[in-house]
Amino acid sequence: MESQFKPSDDGYEAKVRDSFNRQEIMKTVNASILSIQPGEVKLEFPYQTNLTQQHGFIHAGIVATVLDSACGYAAFSLMPKGAAVLSIEFKINFLSPAKGKRFQAVGTVKKPGRNITVTEGELFVHVDGGQKLVTTMVGTMMSVYDREGIEN
Repeated sequence: MESQFKPSDDGYEAKVRDSFNRQEIMKTVNASILSIQPGEVKLEFPYQTNLTQQHGFIHAGIVATVLDSACGYAAFSLMPKGAAVLSIEFKINFLSPAKGKRFQAVGTVKKPGRNITVTEGELFVHVDGGQKLVTTMVGTMMSVYDREGIEN
C-alpha cells in the first residue's frame, strides 16, 4: 500500500535504519525493522522471559519502549535532512496481556508538522495464524535541529 505522505528526505529509509541500529535498547529486546514507509514503521520482537513481569507477560515498560520507537521512527521518516527526533509525550492503553511468541509494533503518523508530529502505535501478538491487538499508543514527537549531543 502506498503511503499518503511524501518524505522530505529521499534517504528517509537509510536514515531510519541508521538511527535504529544505534539504539542499544532495541538490540537488548532483539527488535528488528520489518518495514519502513513514509509515515509508517513496523518493528518486531520475540517473546523473551528476561523481558517479562511476574505473570510471564512482556513488561509494560518494554511494550511502551518498542511502541515509542515505532512511532518515533514513523515521524522521523517524514522529517527533513538534519532533523533528529525526540518523544515529548505519549499515552498508552494496554488492552490485553502481552503474551505470545512474537510481537509486531506498528507506528503511523496521524499529523506531521514542521516541529511537532502526532503518531499512533499499535502492538499486536501473532496468534493462531493471525494477529491480536494488545496495546495502543498516541505519541507526540518533536523535530530537533542543531542541538549538541543529539545526532540525527
